[in-house]
Amino acid sequence: MATDAQRDEQPQPMADEEAATEAHGLSLRAAILSLVFFIVSLLWMRQAGLIALGAQIGESVPVIPAIAAVLILTLVGPMLRRLPRPFHMPEHQVLLVYSFLVIAISMPSVGVVRQILPQITVPYYFAGPENNYDTLVEDVPAWLSPSRDVIQTMYEGSDQGFVPWEGWITPLVAWTLFILATYVAMYSLMVVFRRQWIEKEHLTFPIVRLVLDMADQTGHRVAGGFLRNPIMWIGFGLATVYNVMNMLNAWNPGVPALGKNFNIGALFTERPWSGMGGLSIYWRPENFGIGYLVPTDILLSVWIFALLMRFANVAQIAMGYDVSGFPFERQQAWGGYIAFGLVLIWVGRHHIGSVLRKALTGAPQIDDSDEPFSYRTAVIAGLLGFLGMIVFGVMSGLWLWVALVYFGLCLLFSVVYARARAEAGAALIWLFPIMQAWEMMFNVGGSQVFQRGTSWRNIGAMGMHYWLSRGYFPSMSAYQMEGFRIADEAGIKQRTMVYWMIAALIIGLVGAYVIHLNVYYSFGANVLEGGTTQGGARVRAATRAWDALSAHVQAHKVTDWKSTGAGISGFVITIILVVLRTFFLRFPLHPLGFVMVMSYAGPIWGPFFLVWIIKSLMLRVGGMGAYRRAIPFFLGLVIGHFFTAGVVWGSVSLMNDMYRRYGVWFG
Repeated sequence: MATDAQRDEQPQPMADEEAATEAHGLSLRAAILSLVFFIVSLLWMRQAGLIALGAQIGESVPVIPAIAAVLILTLVGPMLRRLPRPFHMPEHQVLLVYSFLVIAISMPSVGVVRQILPQITVPYYFAGPENNYDTLVEDVPAWLSPSRDVIQTMYEGSDQGFVPWEGWITPLVAWTLFILATYVAMYSLMVVFRRQWIEKEHLTFPIVRLVLDMADQTGHRVAGGFLRNPIMWIGFGLATVYNVMNMLNAWNPGVPALGKNFNIGALFTERPWSGMGGLSIYWRPENFGIGYLVPTDILLSVWIFALLMRFANVAQIAMGYDVSGFPFERQQAWGGYIAFGLVLIWVGRHHIGSVLRKALTGAPQIDDSDEPFSYRTAVIAGLLGFLGMIVFGVMSGLWLWVALVYFGLCLLFSVVYARARAEAGAALIWLFPIMQAWEMMFNVGGSQVFQRGTSWRNIGAMGMHYWLSRGYFPSMSAYQMEGFRIADEAGIKQRTMVYWMIAALIIGLVGAYVIHLNVYYSFGANVLEGGTTQGGARVRAATRAWDALSAHVQAHKVTDWKSTGAGISGFVITIILVVLRTFFLRFPLHPLGFVMVMSYAGPIWGPFFLVWIIKSLMLRVGGMGAYRRAIPFFLGLVIGHFFTAGVVWGSVSLMNDMYRRYGVWFG
């Protein structure tokens, strides 16, 4: 399913003779630097992300501390080469630091531990006769959460900020084992798809291109070196000027600034054109920069489908319907994601069949010597990881079929998201059907099928696992697949990369537990992340999920045919697009563009539309040569934005509250 110019856009292999002949492992200096950058980032995230609610530096793609680490180490690399060899920091070690940080930093960010801790404590702290929370959790195993007194002090703060670790050990260990099982299952899926996507379909991996160019110390990828390229610094400067003007505007509204978006929908006030409401172009430099590396058919598809959705809304208003929620983008997204996931399995069926034959029979004609692990190991690890998820789910109270369906959907969505990053490089961590793996089960089947007799154990356990579809942990699969590509390009041992990224998961979780619980018990979770007395953003998200389940106790939810129909239509549209591209090779619309738009159209359609115009003109007028020469400019936009809006403005949030006048969110 690779597209037109993908092979020409591939990162060039290393020219370094040593890298071509030797696979590198992890050095002690890289391990130490990884931990140093991680600890500094943890302290930064504690203050800026939890207490001050200034900058969520772990929500960007890639995470800002990882980009900062690559930038710093690449800049000091030439100076370090003048010192004795043990102090050198070659490119492959810089990339190992990056690969560690993208996983480790994601754990304490807004989409993993910060989702889990409220999810497993809200029903106990906020329980009352008006919400039936006690009914929902009365049969849920006690080891999933700490005791009520431990939870109460988490939300209200404890004397001298003391953390009752003895009350948290059991639930934290239990959830860590579940997270590790999920991570291993995702990693095994990525091993299965690795050769199909990288070697057979030659996907472009735009995020990897950005990181490899940044880490280039010798100029073997970009003539003269990426960080010494004046075109890159023009892009960097443009992104910096954009952010600095917005920052100055935050201090003094009289300073002209572009702002964060242009609301096109506000221009349409009369019915039925008021259905265009919400259509905005977001000035997101990272999406402009990465978008330049995205194949043109996906760029075209994204903005075409985004506009079609708005026009569909206008049409239904013109016909006198005005249905609330129409056209149900996120519901269409889960249908599209399921369809596209099945298509990926179908397209790769021959390779997947080879993997299974090698794993089951040891077929000697199938070579898996260049894989991170043998196919047998990958299949066994994947099965054990998924089995671990199921066992944990059943022990926590889920029925077997519910655990199979829910966890299976989350893993399938992780595969599709990894594909979106590999083929389209979308720099958005939330580019998947948020909450839909969980909500669709109730929308399709109603709630009565999940409750038996007088026990609400199954539904209560579903509440405990809500974070898996509301947070972005399944999207870690993209970093796993990108890690394989980085290892290929930089001459790093694939097995080293796998083990190092698993270590990053565990260390990241431990760090996340430490900073979150310390802050919760010092200040009280009620007043963090913008909260006053009822908790901040993540607490409110958990409360909404438990409120939805509470409503099922009072009156069972019936099948939501509008949402279900939207999901089915998303499935059908995706399949139709796949069929059209199969039989008409020049058919311009890509199914991946459709599922991306349905998942999260707002931040990407505008940048992709403008970049599509620029890229199309560039290729038509200047050809591939002009296109390649402009790449550093667009990647400079990404780096300049992350540095100015992330590092600089994120640092401002540590000192005062000016950031509240110019909130920068990277997700």
